[in-house]
Amino acid sequence: MYLGIDLGTSAVKTILVDDAQRLIASESRPVATASPQSGHYEQDPAQWIDAAFATLDALKASRAGALAAVKGIGLSGQMHGATLLDASLRPLRPCILWNDGRSAAECRVLEQRWPALRATTGNKAMPGFTAPKLLWIAAHEPEIFAATKLVLLPKAYLRLALSGEAIEDVSDASGTLWLDAARRDWSEAALAATGLSREHMPRLVEGCAPATTLRSELARRWGMTGEPVIAGGAGDNPAGAVGIGAIRPGAAFVSLGTSGAIMAPTDAIAANPDRAVHTFCHAIPGMWIQAGAILSAASCLAWAGRLFGISEAELLAPLGSRPHAPSPVSFLPYLAGERTPHDDPDVRGMLDGLSHGSDRAAIVQAVLEGVAFALADCRDALADVGIAITEADVIGGGSRSSFWLAVLANVLNVPVHRFAGGESGAAFGAARLGRLAVTGEAIAAVCTRPQRIETFEPDTGLTDAYGERLRAWRELYRPRH
Repeated sequence: MYLGIDLGTSAVKTILVDDAQRLIASESRPVATASPQSGHYEQDPAQWIDAAFATLDALKASRAGALAAVKGIGLSGQMHGATLLDASLRPLRPCILWNDGRSAAECRVLEQRWPALRATTGNKAMPGFTAPKLLWIAAHEPEIFAATKLVLLPKAYLRLALSGEAIEDVSDASGTLWLDAARRDWSEAALAATGLSREHMPRLVEGCAPATTLRSELARRWGMTGEPVIAGGAGDNPAGAVGIGAIRPGAAFVSLGTSGAIMAPTDAIAANPDRAVHTFCHAIPGMWIQAGAILSAASCLAWAGRLFGISEAELLAPLGSRPHAPSPVSFLPYLAGERTPHDDPDVRGMLDGLSHGSDRAAIVQAVLEGVAFALADCRDALADVGIAITEADVIGGGSRSSFWLAVLANVLNVPVHRFAGGESGAAFGAARLGRLAVTGEAIAAVCTRPQRIETFEPDTGLTDAYGERLRAWRELYRPRH
Protein backbone atom coordinates (compact mmCIF):
# COMPACT_ATOMS: atom_id res chain seq x y z
CA MET A 1 0.00 0.00 0.00
CA TYR A 2 1.07 3.55 -0.76
CA LEU A 3 -0.18 6.99 0.27
CA GLY A 4 -0.35 10.07 -1.92
CA ILE A 5 -0.90 13.36 -0.06
CA ASP A 6 -1.64 16.45 -2.16
CA LEU A 7 -1.47 19.79 -0.32
CA GLY A 8 -3.62 21.90 -2.62
CA THR A 9 -4.69 25.51 -2.40
CA SER A 10 -8.28 24.71 -1.42
CA ALA A 11 -7.89 21.30 0.25
CA VAL A 12 -5.51 18.59 1.36
CA LYS A 13 -6.35 15.30 -0.35
CA THR A 14 -4.94 11.93 0.73
CA ILE A 15 -5.42 8.74 -1.27
CA LEU A 16 -4.57 5.13 -0.52
CA VAL A 17 -3.34 3.04 -3.47
CA ASP A 18 -2.64 -0.69 -3.54
CA ASP A 19 0.12 -2.62 -5.29
CA ALA A 20 -2.05 -2.94 -8.42
CA GLN A 21 -2.36 0.89 -8.50
CA ARG A 22 -6.03 0.76 -7.61
CA LEU A 23 -7.50 3.62 -5.59
CA ILE A 24 -8.61 2.07 -2.31
CA ALA A 25 -9.75 5.12 -0.37
CA SER A 26 -9.66 8.91 -0.44
CA GLU A 27 -10.10 11.64 2.15
CA SER A 28 -10.06 15.41 1.78
CA ARG A 29 -10.16 18.36 4.16
CA PRO A 30 -10.51 22.03 3.16
CA VAL A 31 -7.99 24.79 3.82
CA ALA A 32 -8.77 28.50 3.83
CA THR A 33 -7.00 31.39 2.11
CA ALA A 34 -6.83 34.90 3.53
CA SER A 35 -6.57 38.01 1.37
CA PRO A 36 -5.52 40.85 3.70
CA GLN A 37 -5.63 43.27 0.76
CA SER A 38 -6.16 43.14 -2.99
CA GLY A 39 -3.57 40.94 -4.69
CA HIS A 40 -2.31 39.45 -1.40
CA TYR A 41 -3.01 35.75 -0.69
CA GLU A 42 -1.84 33.89 2.39
CA GLN A 43 -2.46 30.68 4.35
CA ASP A 44 -1.70 29.63 7.91
CA PRO A 45 0.70 26.65 7.67
CA ALA A 46 -0.82 25.11 10.80
CA GLN A 47 -4.00 24.35 8.91
CA TRP A 48 -2.06 22.27 6.36
CA ILE A 49 -0.88 19.99 9.14
CA ASP A 50 -4.31 19.83 10.76
CA ALA A 51 -5.96 19.00 7.44
CA ALA A 52 -3.38 16.37 6.43
CA PHE A 53 -3.48 14.67 9.82
CA ALA A 54 -7.29 14.72 9.73
CA THR A 55 -7.31 12.86 6.42
CA LEU A 56 -4.98 10.21 7.84
CA ASP A 57 -7.02 9.91 11.03
CA ALA A 58 -10.10 9.37 8.85
CA LEU A 59 -8.34 6.66 6.84
CA LYS A 60 -7.32 5.00 10.10
CA ALA A 61 -10.99 4.95 11.12
CA SER A 62 -12.26 3.57 7.80
CA ARG A 63 -9.34 1.57 6.37
CA ALA A 64 -7.16 0.60 9.32
CA GLY A 65 -5.94 -2.66 7.80
CA ALA A 66 -4.92 -1.08 4.51
CA LEU A 67 -3.29 1.90 6.24
CA ALA A 68 -1.28 -0.45 8.43
CA ALA A 69 0.30 -1.93 5.30
CA VAL A 70 1.55 1.39 3.87
CA LYS A 71 5.20 1.14 2.83
CA GLY A 72 5.71 4.44 1.03
CA ILE A 73 4.35 7.99 1.09
CA GLY A 74 4.55 10.56 -1.66
CA LEU A 75 3.80 14.26 -1.27
CA SER A 76 2.66 16.79 -3.83
CA GLY A 77 1.74 20.37 -3.19
CA GLN A 78 0.92 23.87 -4.35
CA MET A 79 4.13 25.41 -5.61
CA HIS A 80 6.00 28.67 -4.88
CA GLY A 81 4.63 29.47 -1.39
CA ALA A 82 7.08 31.13 1.01
CA THR A 83 6.93 29.50 4.45
CA LEU A 84 9.41 31.28 6.73
CA LEU A 85 10.61 29.50 9.87
CA ASP A 86 12.58 30.74 12.85
CA ALA A 87 15.43 28.98 14.66
CA SER A 88 12.90 26.77 16.46
CA LEU A 89 11.33 25.82 13.10
CA ARG A 90 8.14 27.74 13.88
CA PRO A 91 6.41 29.82 11.17
CA LEU A 92 7.14 33.52 11.50
CA ARG A 93 4.10 34.65 9.51
CA PRO A 94 1.43 33.22 7.19
CA CYS A 95 2.72 31.63 4.00
CA ILE A 96 2.63 33.94 0.96
CA LEU A 97 1.01 31.88 -1.83
CA TRP A 98 1.72 31.21 -5.49
CA ASN A 99 -0.99 33.60 -6.71
CA ASP A 100 0.16 36.54 -4.58
CA GLY A 101 1.04 39.60 -6.65
CA ARG A 102 2.63 41.93 -4.12
CA SER A 103 6.26 41.53 -5.21
CA ALA A 104 6.18 42.94 -8.77
CA ALA A 105 8.68 45.69 -7.93
CA GLU A 106 10.98 43.16 -6.28
CA CYS A 107 10.99 41.10 -9.49
CA ARG A 108 12.57 44.01 -11.32
CA VAL A 109 15.10 44.45 -8.53
CA LEU A 110 15.99 40.76 -8.61
CA GLU A 111 16.63 40.71 -12.35
CA GLN A 112 18.81 43.80 -12.04
CA ARG A 113 20.81 42.28 -9.18
CA TRP A 114 21.30 38.98 -10.94
CA PRO A 115 21.38 39.31 -14.74
CA ALA A 116 21.95 35.55 -15.15
CA LEU A 117 18.58 34.72 -13.57
CA ARG A 118 16.75 33.72 -16.76
CA ALA A 119 19.64 31.74 -18.19
CA THR A 120 20.20 29.84 -14.94
CA THR A 121 16.64 29.16 -13.81
CA GLY A 122 14.91 29.01 -17.20
CA ASN A 123 12.32 31.47 -15.87
CA LYS A 124 11.79 35.19 -15.62
CA ALA A 125 11.18 36.78 -12.24
CA MET A 126 7.44 36.89 -11.60
CA PRO A 127 5.60 37.66 -8.34
CA GLY A 128 4.28 34.12 -8.04
CA PHE A 129 7.74 32.66 -7.56
CA THR A 130 9.31 32.41 -4.13
CA ALA A 131 12.47 34.53 -4.36
CA PRO A 132 10.76 37.90 -5.00
CA LYS A 133 8.55 37.28 -1.96
CA LEU A 134 11.68 37.18 0.21
CA LEU A 135 12.83 40.53 -1.18
CA TRP A 136 9.38 41.92 -0.32
CA ILE A 137 9.71 40.56 3.22
CA ALA A 138 13.17 42.11 3.55
CA ALA A 139 11.81 45.49 2.46
CA HIS A 140 8.48 45.51 4.31
CA GLU A 141 8.97 43.14 7.27
CA PRO A 142 12.72 43.38 7.98
CA GLU A 143 12.44 41.94 11.49
CA ILE A 144 10.85 38.78 10.06
CA PHE A 145 13.47 38.51 7.35
CA ALA A 146 16.21 38.82 9.96
CA ALA A 147 14.64 36.06 12.05
CA THR A 148 14.22 33.68 9.09
CA LYS A 149 16.44 30.61 9.42
CA LEU A 150 14.71 28.29 6.94
CA VAL A 151 12.51 28.86 3.88
CA LEU A 152 10.24 25.97 2.91
CA LEU A 153 7.64 25.39 0.22
CA PRO A 154 4.26 24.18 1.51
CA LYS A 155 4.74 20.46 1.02
CA ALA A 156 8.24 20.63 2.53
CA TYR A 157 6.67 22.11 5.65
CA LEU A 158 4.25 19.19 5.73
CA ARG A 159 7.19 16.79 5.32
CA LEU A 160 8.92 18.51 8.24
CA ALA A 161 5.88 17.77 10.39
CA LEU A 162 5.74 14.15 9.19
CA SER A 163 9.45 13.37 9.46
CA GLY A 164 11.27 16.08 11.40
CA GLU A 165 13.53 16.77 8.40
CA ALA A 166 13.71 19.73 6.00
CA ILE A 167 13.87 18.23 2.51
CA GLU A 168 12.62 19.40 -0.89
CA ASP A 169 12.45 17.82 -4.33
CA VAL A 170 13.92 19.46 -7.42
CA SER A 171 10.60 19.92 -9.26
CA ASP A 172 9.07 22.04 -6.52
CA ALA A 173 12.39 23.82 -5.96
CA SER A 174 12.33 24.85 -9.64
CA GLY A 175 9.55 27.28 -8.80
CA THR A 176 11.59 29.28 -6.32
CA LEU A 177 14.04 31.04 -8.72
CA TRP A 178 16.83 29.69 -6.51
CA LEU A 179 17.45 26.50 -8.50
CA ASP A 180 19.93 26.02 -11.31
CA ALA A 181 17.56 24.09 -13.57
CA ALA A 182 20.25 22.35 -15.62
CA ARG A 183 22.32 21.29 -12.57
CA ARG A 184 19.21 20.48 -10.50
CA ASP A 185 20.84 22.12 -7.47
CA TRP A 186 20.58 25.35 -5.51
CA SER A 187 22.34 28.32 -7.10
CA GLU A 188 24.53 30.22 -4.65
CA ALA A 189 24.30 33.31 -6.88
CA ALA A 190 20.49 33.18 -6.85
CA LEU A 191 20.39 32.85 -3.08
CA ALA A 192 22.90 35.64 -2.57
CA ALA A 193 20.75 37.95 -4.72
CA THR A 194 17.99 37.62 -2.10
CA GLY A 195 20.28 37.84 0.93
CA LEU A 196 20.15 34.09 1.62
CA SER A 197 22.50 31.10 1.51
CA ARG A 198 22.30 27.30 1.36
CA GLU A 199 21.88 27.29 5.12
CA HIS A 200 18.40 28.73 4.60
CA MET A 201 17.42 25.95 2.19
CA PRO A 202 16.27 22.35 2.70
CA ARG A 203 18.24 19.40 1.38
CA LEU A 204 17.39 18.51 -2.24
CA VAL A 205 16.41 15.11 -3.64
CA GLU A 206 14.84 13.77 -6.84
CA GLY A 207 11.10 13.21 -6.71
CA CYS A 208 11.20 9.42 -6.90
CA ALA A 209 14.09 9.06 -4.45
CA PRO A 210 13.70 8.02 -0.81
CA ALA A 211 14.00 11.22 1.23
CA THR A 212 13.23 10.24 4.82
CA THR A 213 10.82 8.15 6.91
CA LEU A 214 7.67 8.84 8.86
CA ARG A 215 8.23 9.69 12.52
CA SER A 216 7.73 6.63 14.71
CA GLU A 217 5.08 8.27 16.90
CA LEU A 218 3.00 9.11 13.81
CA ALA A 219 3.37 5.60 12.44
CA ARG A 220 1.99 4.35 15.76
CA ARG A 221 -0.83 6.93 15.68
CA TRP A 222 -1.99 5.61 12.33
CA GLY A 223 -1.43 1.96 13.16
CA MET A 224 1.31 1.36 10.60
CA THR A 225 3.38 -1.78 11.01
CA GLY A 226 6.61 0.02 10.09
CA GLU A 227 7.90 3.53 9.44
CA PRO A 228 7.03 4.20 5.78
CA VAL A 229 9.54 5.79 3.43
CA ILE A 230 8.67 9.32 2.35
CA ALA A 231 9.68 10.07 -1.24
CA GLY A 232 10.97 13.36 -2.57
CA GLY A 233 7.57 13.96 -4.15
CA ALA A 234 6.79 16.80 -6.53
CA GLY A 235 5.08 20.09 -7.09
CA ASP A 236 1.43 19.60 -7.96
CA ASN A 237 1.80 19.86 -11.73
CA PRO A 238 4.87 17.59 -12.06
CA ALA A 239 3.09 15.16 -9.73
CA GLY A 240 0.07 15.30 -12.01
CA ALA A 241 2.34 14.45 -14.93
CA VAL A 242 3.59 11.36 -13.08
CA GLY A 243 0.00 10.41 -12.29
CA ILE A 244 -0.98 10.26 -15.97
CA GLY A 245 2.29 8.81 -17.22
CA ALA A 246 3.47 12.04 -18.89
CA ILE A 247 7.14 11.18 -18.49
CA ARG A 248 8.36 11.42 -22.08
CA PRO A 249 8.54 14.19 -24.69
CA GLY A 250 5.29 14.60 -26.62
CA ALA A 251 3.01 13.77 -23.68
CA ALA A 252 1.43 17.23 -23.27
CA PHE A 253 -1.37 17.74 -20.79
CA VAL A 254 -3.67 20.42 -19.42
CA SER A 255 -4.34 21.05 -15.74
CA LEU A 256 -7.73 22.55 -14.85
CA GLY A 257 -7.30 23.01 -11.13
CA THR A 258 -7.58 26.17 -9.05
CA SER A 259 -5.01 27.51 -11.49
CA GLY A 260 -4.45 26.17 -14.99
CA ALA A 261 -1.56 25.17 -17.22
CA ILE A 262 -0.49 23.47 -20.40
CA MET A 263 2.58 21.36 -19.73
CA ALA A 264 4.98 19.47 -21.96
CA PRO A 265 7.68 17.10 -20.66
CA THR A 266 11.05 17.52 -22.39
CA ASP A 267 14.41 15.71 -22.20
CA ALA A 268 16.25 19.05 -22.51
CA ILE A 269 15.48 22.55 -21.31
CA ALA A 270 13.50 24.52 -23.90
CA ALA A 271 13.06 27.77 -22.01
CA ASN A 272 11.03 30.76 -23.19
CA PRO A 273 11.13 33.14 -20.21
CA ASP A 274 10.41 36.20 -22.35
CA ARG A 275 6.89 34.82 -22.98
CA ALA A 276 6.55 33.84 -19.30
CA VAL A 277 6.85 30.11 -20.05
CA HIS A 278 7.93 28.23 -16.91
CA THR A 279 10.81 25.77 -16.77
CA PHE A 280 10.58 23.12 -14.04
CA CYS A 281 12.60 20.03 -13.35
CA HIS A 282 10.35 17.00 -13.75
CA ALA A 283 9.86 14.63 -10.82
CA ILE A 284 11.60 12.09 -13.06
CA PRO A 285 15.43 12.34 -13.22
CA GLY A 286 16.84 13.73 -16.44
CA MET A 287 13.53 15.28 -17.53
CA TRP A 288 12.07 18.80 -17.42
CA ILE A 289 8.64 20.36 -17.91
CA GLN A 290 7.91 23.47 -19.96
CA ALA A 291 4.66 25.06 -18.87
CA GLY A 292 2.40 27.92 -19.78
CA ALA A 293 0.52 28.81 -16.60
CA ILE A 294 -2.60 30.85 -15.81
CA LEU A 295 -3.44 31.96 -12.30
CA SER A 296 -7.20 31.32 -12.39
CA ALA A 297 -8.92 28.31 -13.97
CA ALA A 298 -11.44 26.31 -11.93
CA SER A 299 -11.31 29.16 -9.40
CA CYS A 300 -13.12 31.28 -12.02
CA LEU A 301 -16.03 28.84 -11.93
CA ALA A 302 -15.98 28.96 -8.13
CA TRP A 303 -16.11 32.77 -8.37
CA ALA A 304 -19.17 32.52 -10.64
CA GLY A 305 -20.80 30.17 -8.15
CA ARG A 306 -20.32 32.72 -5.37
CA LEU A 307 -21.60 35.49 -7.65
CA PHE A 308 -24.85 33.64 -8.42
CA GLY A 309 -25.15 31.96 -5.04
CA ILE A 310 -25.40 28.42 -6.39
CA SER A 311 -23.13 25.38 -6.68
CA GLU A 312 -20.79 24.79 -9.58
CA ALA A 313 -22.86 21.76 -10.60
CA GLU A 314 -25.95 23.98 -10.79
CA LEU A 315 -24.00 26.48 -12.91
CA LEU A 316 -22.97 23.81 -15.41
CA ALA A 317 -26.19 21.80 -15.65
CA PRO A 318 -28.06 24.12 -18.09
CA LEU A 319 -25.13 24.11 -20.53
CA GLY A 320 -25.47 20.45 -21.47
CA SER A 321 -22.52 18.44 -22.74
CA ARG A 322 -21.43 20.39 -25.84
CA PRO A 323 -21.40 24.03 -26.99
CA HIS A 324 -23.45 24.98 -30.04
CA ALA A 325 -21.72 28.34 -30.57
CA PRO A 326 -19.41 30.66 -28.63
CA SER A 327 -21.12 32.69 -25.94
CA PRO A 328 -22.04 36.25 -26.95
CA VAL A 329 -20.35 37.33 -23.71
CA SER A 330 -16.56 37.36 -23.28
CA PHE A 331 -14.66 36.87 -20.03
CA LEU A 332 -11.07 37.67 -19.11
CA PRO A 333 -10.08 35.18 -16.37
CA TYR A 334 -7.48 37.43 -14.77
CA LEU A 335 -9.08 37.50 -11.33
CA ALA A 336 -5.69 37.37 -9.60
CA GLY A 337 -3.49 38.78 -12.36
CA GLU A 338 -1.86 36.61 -15.00
CA ARG A 339 1.36 34.78 -15.81
CA THR A 340 1.72 33.35 -19.32
CA PRO A 341 2.08 35.25 -21.56
CA HIS A 342 1.48 38.66 -19.94
CA ASP A 343 3.32 38.46 -16.59
CA ASP A 344 0.92 41.08 -15.26
CA PRO A 345 -0.02 40.81 -11.56
CA ASP A 346 -2.14 43.98 -11.75
CA VAL A 347 -4.52 43.02 -14.57
CA ARG A 348 -8.01 41.98 -13.46
CA GLY A 349 -10.93 40.08 -14.92
CA MET A 350 -13.62 41.44 -17.22
CA LEU A 351 -17.04 40.56 -18.61
CA ASP A 352 -17.57 42.10 -22.06
CA GLY A 353 -20.55 42.07 -24.40
CA LEU A 354 -23.29 42.06 -21.77
CA SER A 355 -26.79 43.03 -22.88
CA HIS A 356 -30.36 42.89 -21.55
CA GLY A 357 -30.54 39.43 -23.09
CA SER A 358 -27.49 38.09 -21.28
CA ASP A 359 -28.49 35.30 -18.95
CA ARG A 360 -26.62 33.21 -16.40
CA ALA A 361 -25.87 30.44 -18.91
CA ALA A 362 -24.20 32.89 -21.31
CA ILE A 363 -22.01 34.25 -18.53
CA VAL A 364 -21.04 30.81 -17.23
CA GLN A 365 -20.17 29.65 -20.74
CA ALA A 366 -18.09 32.80 -21.20
CA VAL A 367 -16.19 31.97 -18.00
CA LEU A 368 -15.30 28.50 -19.30
CA GLU A 369 -14.34 29.90 -22.69
CA GLY A 370 -12.20 32.65 -21.17
CA VAL A 371 -10.11 30.06 -19.34
CA ALA A 372 -9.78 28.04 -22.56
CA PHE A 373 -8.68 31.16 -24.47
CA ALA A 374 -6.05 31.89 -21.83
CA LEU A 375 -4.77 28.33 -22.24
CA ALA A 376 -4.57 28.96 -26.00
CA ASP A 377 -2.20 31.84 -25.20
CA CYS A 378 -0.10 29.32 -23.24
CA ARG A 379 -0.13 26.92 -26.18
CA ASP A 380 1.18 29.62 -28.49
CA ALA A 381 3.95 30.59 -26.07
CA LEU A 382 5.09 26.95 -26.03
CA ALA A 383 4.93 26.83 -29.82
CA ASP A 384 7.49 29.66 -29.94
CA VAL A 385 10.15 27.18 -28.75
CA GLY A 386 9.00 24.38 -31.05
CA ILE A 387 6.67 22.56 -28.66
CA ALA A 388 3.60 21.65 -30.70
CA ILE A 389 0.48 20.48 -28.89
CA THR A 390 -1.28 17.92 -31.11
CA GLU A 391 -3.45 16.37 -28.39
CA ALA A 392 -3.76 16.83 -24.63
CA ASP A 393 -4.80 14.84 -21.60
CA VAL A 394 -6.70 16.84 -18.97
CA ILE A 395 -6.40 16.56 -15.20
CA GLY A 396 -7.76 18.56 -12.27
CA GLY A 397 -11.25 19.22 -10.96
CA GLY A 398 -12.30 21.00 -14.16
CA SER A 399 -11.84 17.74 -16.08
CA ARG A 400 -15.15 16.54 -14.64
CA SER A 401 -17.06 18.93 -16.95
CA SER A 402 -17.78 17.49 -20.39
CA PHE A 403 -18.89 20.91 -21.62
CA TRP A 404 -15.61 22.51 -20.57
CA LEU A 405 -13.52 19.81 -22.26
CA ALA A 406 -15.56 20.17 -25.45
CA VAL A 407 -14.92 23.93 -25.38
CA LEU A 408 -11.22 23.29 -24.80
CA ALA A 409 -11.00 20.88 -27.76
CA ASN A 410 -12.59 23.49 -30.04
CA VAL A 411 -10.45 26.39 -28.80
CA LEU A 412 -7.16 24.46 -28.96
CA ASN A 413 -8.31 22.60 -32.10
CA VAL A 414 -6.86 19.31 -30.85
CA PRO A 415 -8.37 16.18 -29.29
CA VAL A 416 -8.47 16.29 -25.49
CA HIS A 417 -8.77 13.19 -23.33
CA ARG A 418 -10.27 12.50 -19.93
CA PHE A 419 -9.15 9.83 -17.47
CA ALA A 420 -11.08 8.08 -14.77
CA GLY A 421 -10.09 9.83 -11.55
CA GLY A 422 -8.34 12.65 -13.40
CA GLU A 423 -9.20 15.07 -10.60
CA SER A 424 -6.88 13.06 -8.32
CA GLY A 425 -3.92 13.25 -10.70
CA ALA A 426 -1.47 15.00 -8.33
CA ALA A 427 -2.23 12.76 -5.35
CA PHE A 428 -2.04 9.66 -7.54
CA GLY A 429 1.29 10.81 -8.96
CA ALA A 430 2.55 11.37 -5.42
CA ALA A 431 1.56 7.82 -4.49
CA ARG A 432 3.48 6.53 -7.51
CA LEU A 433 6.56 8.46 -6.37
CA GLY A 434 6.14 6.96 -2.90
CA ARG A 435 6.13 3.49 -4.47
CA LEU A 436 9.22 4.17 -6.59
CA ALA A 437 11.10 5.38 -3.52
CA VAL A 438 10.42 2.03 -1.82
CA THR A 439 10.76 -0.46 -4.66
CA GLY A 440 13.29 1.13 -7.02
CA GLU A 441 11.28 -0.27 -9.94
CA ALA A 442 11.73 0.98 -13.48
CA ILE A 443 9.98 4.33 -13.72
CA ALA A 444 8.25 3.46 -17.00
CA ALA A 445 6.84 0.28 -15.48
CA VAL A 446 5.07 2.21 -12.72
CA CYS A 447 4.26 5.52 -14.43
CA THR A 448 2.00 4.08 -17.11
CA ARG A 449 -0.90 5.96 -18.67
CA PRO A 450 -4.28 5.37 -17.03
CA GLN A 451 -7.10 4.35 -19.33
CA ARG A 452 -8.65 7.21 -21.23
CA ILE A 453 -12.41 7.06 -20.73
CA GLU A 454 -13.48 9.79 -23.15
CA THR A 455 -12.03 11.82 -26.01
CA PHE A 456 -13.37 15.19 -27.11
CA GLU A 457 -12.66 15.92 -30.75
CA PRO A 458 -12.75 19.42 -32.22
CA ASP A 459 -16.04 20.19 -33.96
CA THR A 460 -15.21 21.40 -37.46
CA GLY A 461 -18.35 23.53 -37.38
CA LEU A 462 -17.11 25.38 -34.29
CA THR A 463 -13.32 25.66 -34.54
CA ASP A 464 -13.45 28.58 -36.99
CA ALA A 465 -15.98 30.41 -34.82
CA TYR A 466 -13.80 29.91 -31.75
CA GLY A 467 -10.73 31.01 -33.71
CA GLU A 468 -12.46 34.29 -34.58
CA ARG A 469 -13.63 34.75 -31.01
CA LEU A 470 -10.10 34.10 -29.70
CA ARG A 471 -8.72 36.89 -31.87
CA ALA A 472 -11.39 39.31 -30.62
CA TRP A 473 -10.89 38.13 -27.02
CA ARG A 474 -7.19 38.94 -27.16
CA GLU A 475 -8.02 42.56 -28.02
CA LEU A 476 -9.67 42.96 -24.60
CA TYR A 477 -6.42 42.74 -22.64
CA ARG A 478 -5.06 46.10 -21.58
CA PRO A 479 -2.10 46.40 -19.17
CA ARG A 480 -2.88 48.55 -16.15
CA HIS A 481 0.66 49.87 -15.81
